[in-house]
Amino acid sequence: MRESIEPYLDEPYSVRTERLDLRATTLDDLDVLFALNTDPRTWGHQPEGRHTDPATTRAWIERAITAWETDGLGYWTVRLRATGEVVGSGGAQQHPGGYWNLYYRLFPAHWGHGYATELAGAARRFADHTAPGLPFIAWIHAHNTASRALATRIGLHDYGLRPFPKDGTLAHAYADREPVL
Repeated sequence: MRESIEPYLDEPYSVRTERLDLRATTLDDLDVLFALNTDPRTWGHQPEGRHTDPATTRAWIERAITAWETDGLGYWTVRLRATGEVVGSGGAQQHPGGYWNLYYRLFPAHWGHGYATELAGAARRFADHTAPGLPFIAWIHAHNTASRALATRIGLHDYGLRPFPKDGTLAHAYADREPVL
């Protein structure tokens, strides 16, 4: 039985968890998300993905906005409920292969507090509510042990190394069901 999402909703595209305020990413978040995405520590597992100019972050935000408009779910800007401080971004977006893709990135000062697990769990609940027929997948590089542990904590199973649909690189497909891509 699916868990109701109603207790978590603040307003459309805004969710609260025990400690986090998750709001749909907007262009108002450009400066803070550019800072997040330029920090090399946040891209340690995939250095080539680091944003090098605000235009890259702006395009990423515009894709996130489109996902909310077309699919009813996308990426949130993640704030602490207690202070309003932005700690990162993340959520789930539908990908052309017909699945939800889990994404999250937190400022290093906020690593190790369980915020990524809280965010990823919310993303999984809302993806299941929004389009339950789609698989929920976290594509994770083999050396990213922290993300692999998080995927297991939120109930995803490792279906092994597979070609990531976006670029063909091999990554572990952690999913809520057997991925058929």
